[in-house]
Amino acid sequence: MKRISIKEYEFELLISEDKIRERVIELANQIDQDYANKRPILMLTLKGAIIFAADLMREITIPTQIETIIAKSYGYKMTTEGNVELIENPIDLEGKDIIIIEDIVDTGYTMSSLLNRLKEFKPSSIEICTLLFKPKNLVVPIKVKYVGFEIDPLFVVGYGLDYAELGRNYKDIYIRVDKN
Repeated sequence: MKRISIKEYEFELLISEDKIRERVIELANQIDQDYANKRPILMLTLKGAIIFAADLMREITIPTQIETIIAKSYGYKMTTEGNVELIENPIDLEGKDIIIIEDIVDTGYTMSSLLNRLKEFKPSSIEICTLLFKPKNLVVPIKVKYVGFEIDPLFVVGYGLDYAELGRNYKDIYIRVDKN
């Protein structure tokens, strides 16, 4: 089993680069179909979703507008406590279709805060596209339309996801191995 080390933790392969690539193409095809006669705004959450978003955008064939937003909740911990900081770019969202591109939906705190904030701008629609979804961890109910992979509530790194700002650059996704 492929393994990596980051700081004091060991991680083993959970999802390979090839599986991620296949799923990204499937998600892009679904978005192309669902928005065939529209021009959605892809709202990328930084920093975690940047790699997923870049790959997804290159597979989407319909016209799109790209915007970014920073939504932080983890810091240097492995769990989120619901404190979410949103750093926005002022753009006109009224009457627009928005697809939030996220790396991971975990407890729902971050996404709920983001959705509530974006709704204030009166968009026509808002959907979520996330690479990873941890439904067993949801505290705040969130409807996610596009899901790359559902995973168990364990800590992951790679493909944009980090631990203490390290590990984002790995092409695969790794899960933390608890030492017994």
